[in-house]
Amino acid sequence: MSNELRWFGKILSPDFTEVSVIVLSDLHYGNPFCSLKHFQRTINFIKERENCFCFLNGDLIEAVTKNSKGDVYTQTVTPQEQRDAVIDLLIPIKDKVLGCCTGNHEARIYNDTGVDLTKDIAEALRVPYRPEGMLFKIYFGQGANRVQGQHYVFTSYITHGYGGARTKASKAIKVERTASWISADWYAMSHDHVVNVSPNVYLEIDHRCHEEDNGFVSGKVTAKRQMLIKTNAYLKWGGYSESGGFPPSDLATPVINLLTPISPQWELYPEKPRQGVKVSV
Repeated sequence: MSNELRWFGKILSPDFTEVSVIVLSDLHYGNPFCSLKHFQRTINFIKERENCFCFLNGDLIEAVTKNSKGDVYTQTVTPQEQRDAVIDLLIPIKDKVLGCCTGNHEARIYNDTGVDLTKDIAEALRVPYRPEGMLFKIYFGQGANRVQGQHYVFTSYITHGYGGARTKASKAIKVERTASWISADWYAMSHDHVVNVSPNVYLEIDHRCHEEDNGFVSGKVTAKRQMLIKTNAYLKWGGYSESGGFPPSDLATPVINLLTPISPQWELYPEKPRQGVKVSV
């Protein structure tokens, strides 16, 4: 399943002044507690908005096997039927899907059989696929840096996530850790079923400089903001979550808004950067 990290990208309409992005993950289709109603609402939201796009970030299917965790007897349909149903759900927005990663549930099938069901989903939708994570550049609009015709560019990194965690802090720190070794404007990690949104500010050298009287050079330092996002799940509470002492999943879907200075939303915020990432839940 592995391949070396490289980035993917998509050039969207030059007429967009802002773009909304949703990270779809943890549907767990085939689990009896799967909330298809909430997932379908999100699909409709994406479909009805011209400037709304999405990523697929794993655990879209339950994929319990005889050798894995989970109850193989309570799955509502077989893993193949789960795969087929997810493809059918996503086909209406296939032109809105930007990329795809896998999850630990789909990896159960791969580890048992060598068959990658997430790859099947990505190929059916004709989108880039990288199992472990995806570094992605979104281009849209024009006039960036006050240059006529130049696109605004937003970078992102998504990955399904890993490990067990019970507190919000221990879940959130995993995406913060990832941000320390990959440079992007926003990061999204799934797996833990609890929404968390946090900004991370870092300082970057502005390479423009002026010469001092003593022969040295000096320049400014610029503050840059990254958004760290933990995404939701589409599972109602009960079963393994209840008996295992895990909290209810957050069914509310975060919407990541990529804003430019000519965005209708721009005046909602007092700061004046050249572009910004805002997240609403």
